[in-house]
Amino acid sequence: MRDLDKALDDILAIRSQIAAGTAFRGYGPATVAATGGVALLTAALQYQWLADPTSEPLTFLATWAAAALLSTILIWVEMRARSQRHHSGLADAMVYQAVGQFLPAGVAGALLAFMLWKIAPETLWMLPGFWQLLVGLGIFASVRSLPRTVALAGAWYFVAGFVVLLLASQTHALSPWTMGLPFAVGQLLMAALLHFASGDDDAED
Repeated sequence: MRDLDKALDDILAIRSQIAAGTAFRGYGPATVAATGGVALLTAALQYQWLADPTSEPLTFLATWAAAALLSTILIWVEMRARSQRHHSGLADAMVYQAVGQFLPAGVAGALLAFMLWKIAPETLWMLPGFWQLLVGLGIFASVRSLPRTVALAGAWYFVAGFVVLLLASQTHALSPWTMGLPFAVGQLLMAALLHFASGDDDAED
């Protein structure tokens, strides 16, 4: 029984090593671009219906949390389907690896929002910039299993985060556009980089 358990552990270790050295093709360019559309639509809706986001930070954050959840679901569904097509037997290992690379940044963003809201709500104006910085770090962490050009998208989020922090520091105000525009541009850039690096699109898979 011990020999069987050891053999299974060895197989899992080998699969993980193979997955670590394989380019991940689970992110569909069209779906990533669609999440940019979600960001732009969310910003437009908030601009139209939320007169003063700074005075209603919970509504502002809840709306963006819902947009992030929708985007995550879209990417997850597409990731599972594409991984089965492109990676077959390694699909689960590849998906877990991709999630593990980005998960720390996502968890940090959620905890940071909660901490600022509970401890220092007057600093919530910094959250859009911090979230963009964390997305950039998450992309950089994922580069080792994605096309290297994807690092450009990480750089965009990194620079955008600091620019948004600098602009917001002058008014300490929350704005739908300091969230929507950077994320829309970033996701469209990410989609374009994935498309040209892979030489295909979702319709051809």
